[in-house]
Amino acid sequence: MVPGTNDGETTASGGRLRAVQLGGSAVLLAIALTAGSLAVGALRDDGGTTVAAAPSAMSPAMLSSGDLDASISSLQAHLRSQPKDFGGWATLGLAYVEQARTKGDPSRYPQADKALKRSLELKAGNEQALAGRAALAAARHDFADALKYADRTLKQNPYNERALSSRIDALVELGRYADAAKAADTADSRKPGIPVFTRYAYVHELRGDVTTAKRVLKQAFASASTPGDVAYVAAQLGQLAWNQGEYKEALDHFARALAADEDYLPALEGRARAQAASGDEKEAVRGLENVVARYPLPGPLVELGELYAERGDQDRADDQFALVDAWTALARANGVNADLDTALAAADHGDKKAALRAARAEWDRRHTVHTADALAWALHVNGEDEEALPYARRATATGYRNASFLYHRGIVERATGHEKDARTHLGAALKLNPGFSTLGAGEARKALKDLEAAK
Repeated sequence: MVPGTNDGETTASGGRLRAVQLGGSAVLLAIALTAGSLAVGALRDDGGTTVAAAPSAMSPAMLSSGDLDASISSLQAHLRSQPKDFGGWATLGLAYVEQARTKGDPSRYPQADKALKRSLELKAGNEQALAGRAALAAARHDFADALKYADRTLKQNPYNERALSSRIDALVELGRYADAAKAADTADSRKPGIPVFTRYAYVHELRGDVTTAKRVLKQAFASASTPGDVAYVAAQLGQLAWNQGEYKEALDHFARALAADEDYLPALEGRARAQAASGDEKEAVRGLENVVARYPLPGPLVELGELYAERGDQDRADDQFALVDAWTALARANGVNADLDTALAAADHGDKKAALRAARAEWDRRHTVHTADALAWALHVNGEDEEALPYARRATATGYRNASFLYHRGIVERATGHEKDARTHLGAALKLNPGFSTLGAGEARKALKDLEAAK
């Protein structure tokens, strides 16, 4: 239990070369997102056996005990011999969700969906599959469904750790922060451990309580025993430190995460961002190139593109931004709601009107600090600053210490004539995390300088 908390111009041949390179990247992206799509289908039930009367001996705990790919292979082999094992199908579904999360591969979500459906066909309403449904819905950004399945699971077993965790996630991502805090307290009292501790910490961070968030994460790290848990919690600590502009500390945490798992995506990306913020642009570019070569996700693609643009390589930058569109299309094809990713990337590096459509659609679904910030910024880049202002204010209303949110608010305030407030929030963004964004930090400094000169 968590103790002591109160709660240029180019040649034609050069252009063709870039087109071939980009096209090749897009093909690799498509392959990465569709590889293994037959895995579930290969485990067809040929009938004749009875439904298992008890959950599989293949425990979900195996998913964190070693190599995830090996665990999945073991599950597939098990289910070829025991196709009526509803628990095994549920565990396989959860494994695919985890594989998608750790490898940035949305093609695993339809596989997870099939496996979980099979489990529920074999034993209707079984707890393990319902918890898997909650986790899958959250991973696909369908947070209303995630909450629904988590609640159904907890009616059967109030101590189900996955459901307790998914319930906190869903409430946070629906913007129901007070309810999320209560859910975190409940989960901590029922099932204290790393999954709950990390979510408990994030709920406090969203409310501006960085001290509690850091203390709880350190407690979680101290209790981590498997490489997966060590990498997960250390990366969380690294991200928290980076958000506060504490780059050396962040790099230390990311190093610990990568010592436990050298391929852990959040730590690889976090290390590169901290290197960029620290001025080590060469290593940052190298690190992000490594990330996007394997996991071409919107965040690292945009960051790498901005680093290329910063050093004058706009063509390579544009290639990265184009791949964001490829990722979002493939994510949607695999059942993922990618509107927030679209809004954030397209506002600065794509179709501004598409960014606004996506931001409005996401706001209609859920009212969070992140969706408020995305809508404010999409409105701003479309010249709708008066409408943007209340959303920019709402994004910072909980006390969440996020330099990007402060920067966006300051720019919108400047555009609407609130120059004193703009100076306050632009200054706060740069004081909190001076390297929060390759593009944004530079623009914040310029805007603040212009405001001071006009004062």
